[in-house]
Amino acid sequence: MKQLFIAIICFVSLTACKTTIDSQFDLSSNEQVDKLFAEWDNSNSPGASVAIVKDGVIIYKKGYGMTNLEYEIPNTPSTFFGIASLSKQFTAFSILLLEKQGKLSMDDDIRKYIPEVPDFGKTITLRHLATHTSGLKEQNFLLHMSGLRDGDAITRKRVLNLITRQKELNFESGDGLTYCNTGFGLLAEVVARVSGVSFAEFARTNIFEPLKMTNTLVNDNREEIIKNRADSYEANAEGFEKSILNMDIIGSTGVFTTVEDLALWTQNFANPQVGDAKLINKMNTPTILNNGEFTNGALGQFLGTYKGLDEISHSGKEAGFRTYLLRFPDLDFSVIVLANFGEVFAPGLAYEIADIYLKNQLVDEPEKEIAEEKESSTTIIFDESSVDLSDFEGDYFSEELLTYYTLKAVDKRLSVQNIRMDDILLKPIEENHFSGDVWFFNSVKFIRGQNNRVTSCKVSGEGSSINLKKVNQ
Repeated sequence: MKQLFIAIICFVSLTACKTTIDSQFDLSSNEQVDKLFAEWDNSNSPGASVAIVKDGVIIYKKGYGMTNLEYEIPNTPSTFFGIASLSKQFTAFSILLLEKQGKLSMDDDIRKYIPEVPDFGKTITLRHLATHTSGLKEQNFLLHMSGLRDGDAITRKRVLNLITRQKELNFESGDGLTYCNTGFGLLAEVVARVSGVSFAEFARTNIFEPLKMTNTLVNDNREEIIKNRADSYEANAEGFEKSILNMDIIGSTGVFTTVEDLALWTQNFANPQVGDAKLINKMNTPTILNNGEFTNGALGQFLGTYKGLDEISHSGKEAGFRTYLLRFPDLDFSVIVLANFGEVFAPGLAYEIADIYLKNQLVDEPEKEIAEEKESSTTIIFDESSVDLSDFEGDYFSEELLTYYTLKAVDKRLSVQNIRMDDILLKPIEENHFSGDVWFFNSVKFIRGQNNRVTSCKVSGEGSSINLKKVNQ
């Protein structure tokens, strides 16, 4: 009888709590959210799953569109999505747990745990890695420069091999903040080496199981079968095509989870069941650069304000997965959007959902005034016909990537050729400076030596660069 009485009291309390939360919002809010996802909510389209969390309780959750188009399996709040870069939160949290256990310090040199990382003459700390301030070259840039093609299998060993061959940093550690997946892959390796178990096992036993995130895992085996996993899709001329996620990269990515489980994760920030308030505060603290400048980067997440409220967020983008986790800590309110279609702009949808539910808490932000131009800007038009492309032709080699490139003049354009790549076309934008038609060959600056002959070039893309030496000068 006593147990029955307690059960009744608990049920009444939970019901009262849910009623109180529901009363804060107009019931039409849910319908407005459905309208945001209406274009994907059918049996012929991939889509998304959404959860909205207030005070630790999911106040609305729903799936839209299909998790698998071939068998017309719908997305639900229990569908597994690859959350891509949202995984970084769990990596940073794992490092902080090990620090709390006294097994490492965020200010330790990465080479203490992974001596294979080159000595660049300056200390790269675990904190640098977790805050995108290490100066290390971006692993996606290195992979593409070495000949990665869409659909190629990517292994952790291949990435580590590329890192260990690097000769220089993009900038001195702590001098700047440039988004870098490389650091988080190294952090996952640190977790494994320090704990003595795989990163996947550490996260499972130290985070997922204690938080009852039973539908969450680190996928460190690209061939693993994950039940209820969403396929990812991109748009094509006929409608949709599969976008294959073929990697075992972890730390920067690799977590599969559901919106329901991520709701439990958001609650741990407000009411820690794993870690403690001190650890959470460390994770939410903005990064300070060497010059004393504050950044918007924290540990595995980014800080900002939105219409008068402090917000903490992170996005994810990989294959056809698009994800966003948005938290308003002062209101204990979170929005989770996990999509399996590349055309879904998850961040924008998350903020639109916040607009719906928090309309009484948000303040309108005035549009920034744009000062009237006092002087007309001058556009410099570079005369392409004046460029002698033969100066740049030849074979180039990267010692850091062990990769050759051949540059040839083709139909009055400079073409970059590699055995594992489609040809890349370069366009001159100023003297000795070209721009390519792919992101990782965004900028190509040629260097001349004696007799004004081209001796090398520097290829840059998204904050990272590689030097290529001309081998037939």
